[in-house]
Amino acid sequence: MANQVIINTDIVKGKINRNIYGHFAEHLGRCIYEGIWVGEDSLIPNTQGIRNDVLEALKRIKVPVLRWPGGCFADEYHWKDGVGPREGRKRMVNTHWGGVVENNHFGTHEFMLLCELLECEPYICGNVGSGTVQEMSEWVEYMTFDGESPMAAWRAQNGSEQPWKLKYFGVGNENWGCGGNMRPEYYADLYRRYQTYVRNYGDNKLYKIAGGANVDDYNWTEVLMKHAGWLMDGLSLHYYTIPGDFWLGKGSALDFPEDEWFITMKKALHMDELITKHSTIMDKYDPDKRVGLIIDEWGTWFDVEPGTNPGFLYQQNTIRDALVAGLHFNIFHNHCDRVHMTNIAQTVNVLQAMILTEGEKMILTPTYHVFDMYKVHQDAERLAVDSSFGSYEYNGEKLPQVTVSASRNDSGKVHISLCNIDHQNGAELSLELRGGARSSEAKVSGTLLTAASMNAHNTFERPDAVKPVDFSDVTIQADRLQLKLPPMSVVTLTVE
Repeated sequence: MANQVIINTDIVKGKINRNIYGHFAEHLGRCIYEGIWVGEDSLIPNTQGIRNDVLEALKRIKVPVLRWPGGCFADEYHWKDGVGPREGRKRMVNTHWGGVVENNHFGTHEFMLLCELLECEPYICGNVGSGTVQEMSEWVEYMTFDGESPMAAWRAQNGSEQPWKLKYFGVGNENWGCGGNMRPEYYADLYRRYQTYVRNYGDNKLYKIAGGANVDDYNWTEVLMKHAGWLMDGLSLHYYTIPGDFWLGKGSALDFPEDEWFITMKKALHMDELITKHSTIMDKYDPDKRVGLIIDEWGTWFDVEPGTNPGFLYQQNTIRDALVAGLHFNIFHNHCDRVHMTNIAQTVNVLQAMILTEGEKMILTPTYHVFDMYKVHQDAERLAVDSSFGSYEYNGEKLPQVTVSASRNDSGKVHISLCNIDHQNGAELSLELRGGARSSEAKVSGTLLTAASMNAHNTFERPDAVKPVDFSDVTIQADRLQLKLPPMSVVTLTVE
C-alpha cells in the first residue's frame, strides 16, 4: 500500500500552541459591522451590541486569540476616535476598504468586551504608518495601567475602572506595503523606537510583535532579526493562497476549473517552504527559538462574489477552502517550535471566513468545521509521525496526496488529522501506533468532512450542505488501522 503512517506515541516533538488557531477581525466590509457588532438597539439578539449567534458559534471552536483592528486599517486607525460616548465619536472614511464611513462605534471597549465574552486573548495591532509614538504609548497606558494617570482616568470615565489584561501587541502592520511602503532598514529603526514606549505596567507583560515579511521577502526577515531581533517577542509573516494573479484576477471562489483546485492545493502547501526558510534565517539570530513566527494573516483570497462591493472582500467558502485550512494546520503543527500563533483572515464575512451573515441569518462555512474538528490539537503534545504517501497528479505535476499530523492531549487521547487533497480519488491508508499504544487494542472514533463536488458550499437556503459526519471507514487488521479516505476530505481520528 502506498499510503502508510506510523505514529510514535512515545516521541514528543513539542507543544502545539493553542494560538495557532487564532483569528483576525478587521474593520473591513461586513466583518465587524453586521458580522460581529450590530449595536444594542438591533432586533438581532445581542449582548451589549455583539450578536449572540456569531458569539456562540465562535465560542464552540474555542477561539484562543483575536487580532484587531487590522490589517491595513490598523495603520489609519486612531484609537482615541473609538472611545467615549458613541454618539460623539469621530466619523472617518475607511480609505482602504470600500471608501465607506466608519462611525467608530466598535472601539477598544467593545473589542475587549468581545474578547471577554469569547474568553480569548486580545491581540491589538498599533498604528505605525500614520500614528505617533505618543499615540501608541498612550493606548497601551489606557488599556493596561492600574494607577493614577490621565489615560487610566479617561478609561474609568468611559466605563472601565479596572485595566484590562493585554498580552499581544503588534507594532505596525505590513509596513512594507499599506503600512507605509517602508524599506526594512527604516522599519527596523522605527520598530526599535516605537516598541520602547510600548511599556509593561504593573504585572501586565506584553508580547511585542514586529511587522514581518510578505511571502518570500527573506531579506526583510534578515534585516529585522539582525537589527531588532532582541527587542521583539514575535515576527509576523503574511501569505495568502491565491490560485490566480493578485492584480489581474485571483480566481472565483465557486466557479473554478480542475486546474485551479490543483493550483490552490499546491500554493497552500507552499506555506511549508516559507516557514522553513524564514525560520532558518531566524535561527541564525535566535537559535533558542525565543522569537515566535506569527503568521497573522493567512487563508484563501479569491475574487469577490459578483455584485458585491469589491472593497468588502466577500467570498464564498467551499470544501476547497476546508482542505486549505487542514493543510495549513498540519504544516503549522509540524513547525510548532517556531510558529507560536497564526490568525486566519478573516473571522466573519471577509476572505476565508468562519461565518457568513445576511441580516439576522447566519451560516457556518466548511472552514469553520475544520477549525471545530482540529480544536482537539490546541495545547496538545505533537507526536512524531513517519509517513509515506502516494501522489496526487494533475497534468503531469505531482503533489503528496495526503498530509497528516498527530497529537496527544492531557488525558492521553491521541488525535490524528488527515487531508486527502485529490479531488477525484480516495486514499486507502495503513496506520500503526507505536510506543506503548497498540493499534489492535485501540478504541477509535472519527469525524469526516467531504463533499460530492469541488465547489460544494453552504448557503442560507442550504446551510448544512457541507458539514461533518461520523467517520466509520476504519478497521483494525494485524495491529494496524486500515482507513479509506474519500476524495477531497478532512478526517480527524480520536484514539483511546
